[in-house]
Amino acid sequence: MVLAKVFSAALHGVDGCPVEVEADIGGGKPGTHIVGLPDAALNEARDRVRAAVRNSGLRWPDQLVTLSLSPADLHKSGSGYDLPLAVAVLQADGKLPAPPFDGTVLLGELALDGRLRPVRGVLPLLLTARRGGCTRAIVPTPALREASLVDGLEVLGADRLTDVIAWATGTPDALVRPDPAPPHTGGPPPDLVDVVGQPDARWALEVAAAGGHHLLMSGPPGTGKTMLAKRLPGLLPPLARDQALEVTAIHSVAGALLADSPLVTVPPFLAPHHSASVAALVGGGVGQAKPGAISRAHRGVLFLDEACEFPANRLEALRTALEEGEIRLARRDGVVRYPARFQLVLATNTCPCAPPQEADCTCTPQARRRYLARLSGPVLDRVDLRVRMRASSAAARADTTPPEATAVVRERVVQARDRAEHRWAGHGWHTNAEVPGPELHRHHPLPRESMELLDTCLTRGLISARGVDRCARVAWTLADLARAPAPTPDHVASALHFRGHHAPLP
Repeated sequence: MVLAKVFSAALHGVDGCPVEVEADIGGGKPGTHIVGLPDAALNEARDRVRAAVRNSGLRWPDQLVTLSLSPADLHKSGSGYDLPLAVAVLQADGKLPAPPFDGTVLLGELALDGRLRPVRGVLPLLLTARRGGCTRAIVPTPALREASLVDGLEVLGADRLTDVIAWATGTPDALVRPDPAPPHTGGPPPDLVDVVGQPDARWALEVAAAGGHHLLMSGPPGTGKTMLAKRLPGLLPPLARDQALEVTAIHSVAGALLADSPLVTVPPFLAPHHSASVAALVGGGVGQAKPGAISRAHRGVLFLDEACEFPANRLEALRTALEEGEIRLARRDGVVRYPARFQLVLATNTCPCAPPQEADCTCTPQARRRYLARLSGPVLDRVDLRVRMRASSAAARADTTPPEATAVVRERVVQARDRAEHRWAGHGWHTNAEVPGPELHRHHPLPRESMELLDTCLTRGLISARGVDRCARVAWTLADLARAPAPTPDHVASALHFRGHHAPLP
């Protein structure tokens, strides 16, 4: 007979599953057994929990203790079940009353002396618990601000197991309530006013920000490719509340949140080194896959500097995520889905020797082709904007006219995004880059004279069918920036130019 039951939650990607933690005492030789597909970390919980209970001034039962985690066919992993296991045992042993824990979800790792330590994924776990009908949550105090992001749930924080025991036995102020968490801003972003010259690249960056398009910048070193990429997040509008919670949940699962300001309100910027593994980029791990850089860059920017130094298999692994906006990872414990709707920004030199002036290149044609071939055709076909950068001239540096600041360009970007969001509001898309090709042509097709240019390019084999869709999206973004009701042939010609093609002659 089950003598005690409390609630916790299990992670599955950025989603969760409610878990019932049941405890039964008696019926066999003294010992502690955990059932319900626990992993190694969870199996070790019996020793941690026993020591934490003893060091909190309570006696561990000297009978057989059976702990069950349901649903029994779901793999359970991690140390976040320590607190509910301890409470369930103390309830079953008659040391804690059951009513205070009705409708309460418990999360937290226990130290041997009874201290509570934070765990990953608190936000998605509590969202799951709220959907399952829980009305209260008890979490470690360091995770209190993250937990308070969940509306409709009373959140309490504990420093030690003894705090939870005191609260349950009649001391209401033994647990801590959360203070309002300040949003995480990360400081002011770098400003575009620092970038000298490069008008074409600046315009491409503005178009990328306005439409959510992917961007490739190529050119000699020192021309400002990295500077421009780092200024893209400053052009993007702040995340809406639902987007911020979505991004924060991913960062919580990855263990990348700040305790003082956990809510991510600005688009993230990730710049992995070219030695990063496939798992570091797309996600991976044993048992259940963890999110990689592309998911942590969700709703933000993934910047691959020196893109041609990345091994080809790393770049090819991004193809599905670039097209579908999510990544599916299959591991032993099942398939998890992580959102991955990011803006990809690639920066590369044009050859391995990379001289300041391209005329000084000493590479053979074969070496240049091998170097640039790491950016394969299928990858480049998914990049909407390509810009070639040149070394700044002395005249550009001598120009005393200050370049446009980030705030000025951001205003145009926000207005263009508002037009796109209004156009796609009935379908749930926020930017032109998110719109699937069939839906784009069905609901807002290009005017006939504008579409003729793309049809001609497709007929002559200059672009693929995917390229037609991507040019149409860029044309809509250019129209939004120009406040035009629909893309004109000039907008389509500019979109083709961004992909490295010129508008064909009739």
